[in-house]
Amino acid sequence: MAPQVLGLLVRRHGQFDLCEDAVQEALLAAALQWPEQGVPDNPRAWLLTVATRRLTDEWRSERARRDREVAVAVREPAAVAPPADAEPPVGDDTLRLLFLCCHPALARSAQVALTLRAVGGLSTAQIARAYLVPEATMSQRIRRAKQRIEATGARFTMPSPAERDQRLGAVLQVLYLIFNEGYTASSGPDLHRAELTGEAIRLTRMLHTLLPHEGEVSGLLALMLLTDAHRAARVGPGGELVPLAEQDRTLWDAAAIEEGVALVTESLTWSAPGPYQLQAAIAAVHAEAPSAAETDWPQILALYRLLARIAPNPMVTLNQAVAVAMVDGPRAGLALLAPLAEDARTAGHHRVDAVRAHLLELAGEPGPARKAYLAAARATTSLPEQRYLELRAARLAAEATAADP
Repeated sequence: MAPQVLGLLVRRHGQFDLCEDAVQEALLAAALQWPEQGVPDNPRAWLLTVATRRLTDEWRSERARRDREVAVAVREPAAVAPPADAEPPVGDDTLRLLFLCCHPALARSAQVALTLRAVGGLSTAQIARAYLVPEATMSQRIRRAKQRIEATGARFTMPSPAERDQRLGAVLQVLYLIFNEGYTASSGPDLHRAELTGEAIRLTRMLHTLLPHEGEVSGLLALMLLTDAHRAARVGPGGELVPLAEQDRTLWDAAAIEEGVALVTESLTWSAPGPYQLQAAIAAVHAEAPSAAETDWPQILALYRLLARIAPNPMVTLNQAVAVAMVDGPRAGLALLAPLAEDARTAGHHRVDAVRAHLLELAGEPGPARKAYLAAARATTSLPEQRYLELRAARLAAEATAADP
């Protein structure tokens, strides 16, 4: 909702930085007023009205910006805020905003960070955690990116085909990160943020409609659909995390799986495999297995090895270690995992400890496994993940006590 409001404001007024601030103020006003006064019938129109008023107040109070206000007024008539019961036209504004944030004048890291903030609605703290940098560093990076966008005089339009191709990699990365934050929230009491996964899928569908013959766009959409298909089975009755191997597969979304498998299968027939297509192919192998025990781990390992060659990164290595363990034994998986403890990007990351704990448990080392589970629980800021990891550690402790009373 907020990215759509921001897209409308930027299209009407330009001045990305001011519009983003106005939307944030409107969201703050909503957080204060809606719990007492109730959610309006049309929340998006309400946010647009409040944000537009904030912009108007800013323009009136800042005399030094008079020239910019005149330029905006000449370029496009001032927008009139719609009544609360009117549904503002959205169109492709969010997609335009996505491509604007991925302007080639910005470094890739700045493109992704700015878009996660403006389009994904992630907080600066969440983005900083995703990049493994301090929050203050990320705040400065986003501020400089907004200023750079303003300085280029970029227009709020879809780029030309050549410019679009230049920005596509960053756009796909942003959509992937937005989806991941929604599927496993990095902090807070909830495992999922359905508004983020839904928005990421919506935008990727729009992009696929625009670029139906881009293999990686098809691959990313397939990956999202195949991953999101597990959502209903991934949370237990008490809100607890249910790992893939223990999920009730009858709860998986069969229609999403069918669509995702068809997308990735078709795209691989006419496109060289890219990272998103390979991840989608891995997700498809999991989705098509009748049970966890019948998963084709050799095929998954082959796909991970190919993925590691064309797009090496620590998270690929982490997942590959699990596949290696399932094919060649947990000791082989632990050997592949070991260098990640020394990698500055992943040292102390809770997922490394969580995978190590799982592989140690498979290797028959409950004591070290318990310690690794507890280390992972201390490192994560997601409460559902924390509870799951603590329960695994507690179960190992209970089994050890039962075996040696």
